[in-house]
Amino acid sequence: MGQRLRFDGWIAGVGTTSGTRLVLGHWPDSPFGPVSDVMVEDGSGRRTLLASTGELAEFVAATYRFDEVQVVPVSVRRGAQWAVEAGPLRYAFRPGKRRPLGWLLQAVPSALAGVPAWVRLIDLPARVVLPGVRTHGSAGNGRYEWYGARDVHPIVRASASLDGDDLGSLTAIEPPVKFGFGSTPRDPSLVRITTTVAVP
Repeated sequence: MGQRLRFDGWIAGVGTTSGTRLVLGHWPDSPFGPVSDVMVEDGSGRRTLLASTGELAEFVAATYRFDEVQVVPVSVRRGAQWAVEAGPLRYAFRPGKRRPLGWLLQAVPSALAGVPAWVRLIDLPARVVLPGVRTHGSAGNGRYEWYGARDVHPIVRASASLDGDDLGSLTAIEPPVKFGFGSTPRDPSLVRITTTVAVP
């Protein structure tokens, strides 16, 4: 018998002209309390997890694939501009106005958005509209995930530095990140999401 764990919050994915891509997971409501993490993939394909607690780091590293895991203080300030500090990373971004897809997702009742059967149903349309995106699947280790998007905003501006080195300006997430079974949208985006993880 397994159990299903729910994470409710936001995922923000951006690319930078240095080749480094960043995926923030900000989870005010999770099985581990309010937590955040940043997945970093550099231009060579090296994948690093920056997680706010050891418990979260262990869980995420058992769900996705990384070359390095760091437990570091992670702070996220939300607003017209989001500001993220995660160990050696400094990252800020500005979401833009909601586009038609965001309005469509908002129309889905919140009680339905995270239901696995619904998430499976919208997988094919999601793949067509957002190439590279999958709404359900497994990265291995016997775990299965469902991503129930509830809103999406484009990210129109971003800046970031890692270990004091400027990562360059905002660009598409290209190539796609390879932490799990799918990527974030190619266009930098902030997604309101309910994630369900089935753990054996």
